[in-house]
Amino acid sequence: MSSKSSNKGAPCSDPNLPPIRVYCGFDPIAESLYLGNLLGIVVLSWFLRCGHKAVAVVRGATNGVGVPSGKSLKRAKLDPQTLARNTKAIGETVSQILGRNAINPSAGLDGSFVVLDNCDWSFKFWGSLKEVGGFPTVGRMLESEEGMSYTKFSNLLLQGYDFLYLFENEGVNVQIGGSDQWGNITTGTDLIRRILQADGAYGLTFPLLLKNDGTKFQKSEEGALWLSPYKFYQHFFSVSDADVVRFLKALTFLSMEEIGELERKMQRPEYVPNTAQRRLAEEVTRFVHGEEGLEEAIKATEALRPGAETILDKETIERIAAGDAVPFYSLPYNQVLGCTIVDLSVSTGLLNTKSAARRLLKQGGLYLNNTRVDAETKRVEAQDIVDGKILLLSVGRKNKMVVRVY
Repeated sequence: MSSKSSNKGAPCSDPNLPPIRVYCGFDPIAESLYLGNLLGIVVLSWFLRCGHKAVAVVRGATNGVGVPSGKSLKRAKLDPQTLARNTKAIGETVSQILGRNAINPSAGLDGSFVVLDNCDWSFKFWGSLKEVGGFPTVGRMLESEEGMSYTKFSNLLLQGYDFLYLFENEGVNVQIGGSDQWGNITTGTDLIRRILQADGAYGLTFPLLLKNDGTKFQKSEEGALWLSPYKFYQHFFSVSDADVVRFLKALTFLSMEEIGELERKMQRPEYVPNTAQRRLAEEVTRFVHGEEGLEEAIKATEALRPGAETILDKETIERIAAGDAVPFYSLPYNQVLGCTIVDLSVSTGLLNTKSAARRLLKQGGLYLNNTRVDAETKRVEAQDIVDGKILLLSVGRKNKMVVRVY
């Protein structure tokens, strides 16, 4: 917590006090969120479940300046049209998730949560820059080891002003964010204390959601997962045994007792592999994509399982390929019909060489429309092209290629 108040826990724990208003910010650098955002939405949902109010702020104004990146190459500033499109899409996504997962069926309508865009008040920031900019010291802002660009300097002030504005005009008491946001959060609480001469503004951070190698999920690299329920489900179904319990605790609303029982089952000889991963994938996919999205992901998973008896149709394959969940390659009909599976797997980019394709075929790892290809001489026949428009090549369980025929 950023305040020195001795009663920090009271707003959350004392049932006699009114609900607090908690906010979390989201950067619209793409049309979809990324995995690093997931924990922030989960924490907001926990506050909703406990009877408090959630405020999600899409930081369109902040991104208009440019969001500093941890990478060696700075992320390009977005043009106004792209920024507006991304802001709208992110706002709709967050609103759907919060509305779907609130305890109250009329959540949102009763003011339990709201989604805002800081473009709506950023013009006031420039008018008050003389006042706002007079408090953060250069020494404090340069505490970061890598130094600070002017973009990052402006970003820090803008986010601090967001909290000041929300505290004064929206009654927001608490800002939450990943542990790397502590400096931004405390800039806001400091502005509130100095400019408004007010107490009662708090900051709450949580550990970052990291990959198993300890690195952060990159905003521009992981966004595609959100677009496809199938790909989203598969991502969490594929996490390692070393990570699955950690993710269950951080990203689901299962009780600690239930998670503990799953963890104990993992140590027993009769444990069925990936049982915990399946539960994680189901819970998180339902949270983000809803019951319909989960059903779609499970059906797609079954349909794409090599050797599955599910009859594939064009709609099923196209739905799976939507949102880049599975890569696709387009070829004219006369180049597909009569082509050997070995040649097709290479020409579409599924495999790099014909020798690799032959080796996999001999090992029983090459599939056409979920049916194992046993003969190196196997060629594509008319009945293999689903509805005359599409077919599916697979190497094992994970590597797949949709071939669109025209």
